[in-house]
Amino acid sequence: MMDILLQEDSIISPLGFSTSENIKAMKAGNSGLQFHENLRFQNGGFYAGIIEAALLADNFSIIGDATKFTKLEQMMLLATQSVLNNNQLDLSETALIISSTKGNIDLFGNPQNFSKDRAKLNSLAKIIQEFFGFKLKPIIVSNACISGGLAVAISKRFIQAGKFNNAIVVAGDLVSDFVTSGFQSFQALSATPCKPFSKNRDGISLGEAAAAILVSNNKREGDSVSLIGDASTNDANHISAPSRTGEGLYKSIQQALKESKLSASEMDYLSAHGTATIFNDEMEAVAFNRAALAHVPVNSFKGFYGHTLGASALLETILTKHSLLNNELYPSLNFEELGVSKPLNIIQKIEKKELKTALKTASGFGGCNLAMILKKSFNG
Repeated sequence: MMDILLQEDSIISPLGFSTSENIKAMKAGNSGLQFHENLRFQNGGFYAGIIEAALLADNFSIIGDATKFTKLEQMMLLATQSVLNNNQLDLSETALIISSTKGNIDLFGNPQNFSKDRAKLNSLAKIIQEFFGFKLKPIIVSNACISGGLAVAISKRFIQAGKFNNAIVVAGDLVSDFVTSGFQSFQALSATPCKPFSKNRDGISLGEAAAAILVSNNKREGDSVSLIGDASTNDANHISAPSRTGEGLYKSIQQALKESKLSASEMDYLSAHGTATIFNDEMEAVAFNRAALAHVPVNSFKGFYGHTLGASALLETILTKHSLLNNELYPSLNFEELGVSKPLNIIQKIEKKELKTALKTASGFGGCNLAMILKKSFNG
């Protein structure tokens, strides 16, 4: 089977407008989560990772007129441009895969002189397609909070099927009134910056980000990271609550390991979904233990970014890739005392460690679950 390589990437977030800026900020212990006042909320506001609009527009002005594009479009276009800058791709043969859960949904409450049709995901995909001149019809992936990672997995499957050799995967979501109100109605917003897997966790912090990556079967010199196994399984448990037994996530992990021809004992690192809700973190702990992964160093990136919804699994896959390339484990920020019923090996500080393999997981509303196996290759 051909190698499916994760190549150039970009992250646009409150921590920076490139992957390198984001990693530098994480290593400095910085978090994008800040308190945002809003009297509609019980605590007078909420913690979230929100990109400063003026700063975004200033950066976007290098490639286009910010007044012609929504905030989300600017984020996703910037991320895509950064990936394309470093590649000589034939866009007539390169796939474009778009991932978002809500797209420009904020336009329904604040049109900002844009048509409400811009809120449709196919409109978002068309804007990105036409801005850069992609010729193939964009593929849209919107499957709750596994969307960004699932888009990478789908690109792998299409490349292996011979549909194309290169794909740009770009994901993005905003902290909108719709999303914050929804999670508030679940009483799932944390009163403090979120604390994944901690005993005193009380919910999520939201975040917004865009991320993009080139997925390709074209080998290059130097060390690389390949996606060698993936699986997505739905636990069919509840529209918003995960399976208490972790069945869907467990099956996804088992199937991804089977495709990769690796065992749980060969995993060097585990990047979890880790939303810091009571039920999600418990479900993951159960699934990881069922899969014999309790010993593997594990973290959640949500303490740095908040939950970036459809962008989260792609953003975290990119960070997992760089953990492998840098032989570096990043801490699960804000972790205090383990608060799940099963043992986990939580990463609490930056660690240098020889890494070759990693497992990235994600879960979402509707019972969807995703597991991806990444492997580093050493090339001359």
